[in-house]
Amino acid sequence: MMDEKIQAKRYKVQRSIDEYTFPKDAVIHAVRFDEKHIHVELTDQRIISIPLRWIPTVYNASAENREKFEISQSRTMIIWNPDICGINDEINILDYLGPARDEIRAIYAPREPKRQVAESKPKAKKK
Repeated sequence: MMDEKIQAKRYKVQRSIDEYTFPKDAVIHAVRFDEKHIHVELTDQRIISIPLRWIPTVYNASAENREKFEISQSRTMIIWNPDICGINDEINILDYLGPARDEIRAIYAPREPKRQVAESKPKAKKK
């Protein structure tokens, strides 16, 4: 076994961490389709491309019906109304963001007010 010491080269940090963008939300700006993917552009300029094969109802629909979607009021879901296009499905964009989706879901999750519960005191034994 060789006991060689590995030297790590260090570089000067050129930009402050404050100059970087770390998205904290996922809000749909626009949606478009090609023959293999649904492309969802978010308001922070990210584009998420989801293979249509992952969403069988949309994959098996006509291109014309795929375009008959609505974006939810929260702008986090793409919804197809079966009365309009024959597709009965919805896509929550948070489901396609990978492990970070749990952190984003926590931001949008409805919060219940915290209740203070008084601790019960043990009853004194009667003599």
